Amino acid sequence: MGDERGLTASLSRRSLLGRAVEGALLVSGVKAAPAAEGRTRESFDFGWRFHKGDAPGAQNPDFADSGWRGVDLPHDWSIEGPFSEKERAQGSLPTGIGWYRKRFRTSGRGRAVWVEFDGVYENSEVWINGHYLGKRPNGYINFCYDLTPHLRFEGENTLAVRVDNSHQRNSRWYSGSGIYRHVWLVTAGKLRVDYLGTFVTTPRVSEKAAVVQIRTRVRNDSTTPALCTLASTVNDREGKPAGNVESSQEIAAGGAYGFVQQMQLEKPSLWSVESPYLYAVRSSVRRDSREVDSYETPFGIREIAFDADRGFLLNGRRVKLNGVCLHHDAGAVGAAVPERVWERRLEILKKMGCNAIRTAHNPPAAEFLDLCDRMGFLVMDEIFDEWKIPKGQIDGFGYSMYFDEWHERDVTAFVRRDRNHPSVVLWSAGNEVGDQASAGGAETLRKLNAIFHREDPTRLVTVGCDRIESEPAGTNRIRPEFYDAMDVVGYNYVDRWRDRKEKFFSIDRERFPGKKFIGTESGSMGGARGEYSALVPRAGGGGFFFFRGGRPSIDVEQLQKFVQTYDYVAGDHMWTGIDYLGESRWPFKGAAAGVIDTCGFVKDGYYFYQSQWTKEPVLHIFPHWNWAGQEGVFIPVYCYTNCDTVELFLNGKSVGVQGYAFPRPGMVERWGVMPPRAKALRTTADLHLMWTVPYEPGTLKAVGTRDGKVVATVEVATAGEPAAVELSADRQTIQADRRDVVHVTVRIVDAQGRMAPAASNEVAFEVQGEGRLIGLDNGDMGSHEDYQGKTRKAYNGMCLAIVQATAKAGQISVRATSAGLKGAEVAVVSR
Repeated sequence: MGDERGLTASLSRRSLLGRAVEGALLVSGVKAAPAAEGRTRESFDFGWRFHKGDAPGAQNPDFADSGWRGVDLPHDWSIEGPFSEKERAQGSLPTGIGWYRKRFRTSGRGRAVWVEFDGVYENSEVWINGHYLGKRPNGYINFCYDLTPHLRFEGENTLAVRVDNSHQRNSRWYSGSGIYRHVWLVTAGKLRVDYLGTFVTTPRVSEKAAVVQIRTRVRNDSTTPALCTLASTVNDREGKPAGNVESSQEIAAGGAYGFVQQMQLEKPSLWSVESPYLYAVRSSVRRDSREVDSYETPFGIREIAFDADRGFLLNGRRVKLNGVCLHHDAGAVGAAVPERVWERRLEILKKMGCNAIRTAHNPPAAEFLDLCDRMGFLVMDEIFDEWKIPKGQIDGFGYSMYFDEWHERDVTAFVRRDRNHPSVVLWSAGNEVGDQASAGGAETLRKLNAIFHREDPTRLVTVGCDRIESEPAGTNRIRPEFYDAMDVVGYNYVDRWRDRKEKFFSIDRERFPGKKFIGTESGSMGGARGEYSALVPRAGGGGFFFFRGGRPSIDVEQLQKFVQTYDYVAGDHMWTGIDYLGESRWPFKGAAAGVIDTCGFVKDGYYFYQSQWTKEPVLHIFPHWNWAGQEGVFIPVYCYTNCDTVELFLNGKSVGVQGYAFPRPGMVERWGVMPPRAKALRTTADLHLMWTVPYEPGTLKAVGTRDGKVVATVEVATAGEPAAVELSADRQTIQADRRDVVHVTVRIVDAQGRMAPAASNEVAFEVQGEGRLIGLDNGDMGSHEDYQGKTRKAYNGMCLAIVQATAKAGQISVRATSAGLKGAEVAVVSR
């Protein structure tokens, strides 16, 4: 069988990074025998063999694969390159067909054994010992197969997976190719919690008490009826019991039963953005007073609501969704993203003031949502980019080929996997689907809504719509019945529509006062990091233009004002939080739409959002101050800040004081009234400040004040010629588990340690000890250097190395050298 029906598995949401996994790790196909009863869930990531290209007969156990390459999972063969203008796939990287094989032993006789795949891109087919198990077209959906009938308990078993990503283009962004997410081997008894079998909700929540409801499906695959006792215990984050409930039911042979249990917890710790407290339900299945299965489900106690007047409410309090859209790739590592890479990225977004994420435009990795749970992000969980109507950029090979046959199974698996995450607050059924303007689109949406609501009646559903308004008016617009069918109306690029300039959501607020609104996608202040070459005067003289590099956008600023001002708008998600591969044309390999580049280095636009979304003082000026040959030319100096006033100095001389002509976010809350203004203050209605300054080498200094007191100072100085390589590691200690990584940032600096902002020196890397280099990046979307090479050019002064630990504890040394520059070395300990 090729889907989740009739199978069992553990989705205990246990992070691999720095935590124990259930059971022994399978390395080189060897594992310890499982316990006689109870459940084991073991990583199946290590010890695979891989062949790029088709290999007829590779499903057979005796197929000769000794010449194949050994790999660990997750694995994305596309990111290995090379880049080529001839490649049709997004990102200009190779796709095609690939095979994976793994040999293993098991002693699970008399028990159920199955394999879980978190994601395989795409069109995966799986065999065990030559027996065909099934096919899954969707590359982002989790699935599992029952191995029990075909296993050899006295000898070696062979699992074979064929992956077909040869039909291009099938995606508008970089997808990756291969078994790019985790794989698990699960063994359990005949009486057990079913696959994706728990659903924990909190129907009543207050600070005084909360009701926890636990729905658990228990399956009996034995040949006789079983009197089953299900004991559900809620444990706090220290593992101490906070409540428990027990129920008993006889379950027929080959049958299943859905338990519904409920308990009340006194003075619960509520899950929130600021305090993301997690509990866990431990489900103990007993037969004849003996525990035969156990299963853990993390969850959070929180109440969510979308209100037509108040926007989004979390635990009864209005929370503005200050969000970003994110794709699933991560630069140098492609689609096979180590958990720490996502953790670091989310840490950087959190510091920006971001509290919401839209998973554009597909289900994310399970561990991504684990991180959102622990770190306090609010997630719009999205599943499709296509329904029935194909998109022109995909050449007819997208999900529309499979929608009719597979959408119900895919949505069901998607919702059941993710519905216990407290971070998930809204489902998105699709993005910019052509069906929004078609005659049958509303009916398709209603069918999808029915599946979502059947599997999870606690959350609403939206769609990211780009045709609510269009130009010219009346052409290809959304159908009214489609608009009506959305629980929450999702708006893509409301800032682009001519009829809505400065009005944004208010047009529909007047027409449909009872509807709930959210910005699903809007423009950002992205651009190439550190790229300011267009700040010089235009050819022929007259004026300036700001080509790239976090340029202020009046449309983005006006939209932010609107979203933050009007409560009925739940929030907005700008495109994008982080740069991504694909959705580009040669010679570019990706889109620089993010305010963070693929290395995780922040751009100028990052500080715009930080100045709007945080209360601590933010003061950032740009561009750099290296303009040799432009002496006397007026250079625009931009500033993003949440200070009341900013004074700019050049080489100690004041260039002027500026401030804002309206209350900044949090100003009225801080002061109760507008703060005092300096007499010589020049005010602006924009959300940025700007001075035009005649260039001379030296130091720009900005001084920010609140209530007349200096609260922030920043400097940008003219740097000298590159003199040295400077290294810094994001952590000094990592886990020796073959998964954890350290990010090593490279800066090219002058003799005084100031970064050379235009440096492009090539840097060579050497890793010694218990680590291996898995990726090099610099954030330049025009670079065709090998992500898995040993050298990388700096891009505007910076580049990145990602080093992964081995299984052995010890020291990892990373050395970086560059011709004509002083080299550097950094050491990290793995334990």
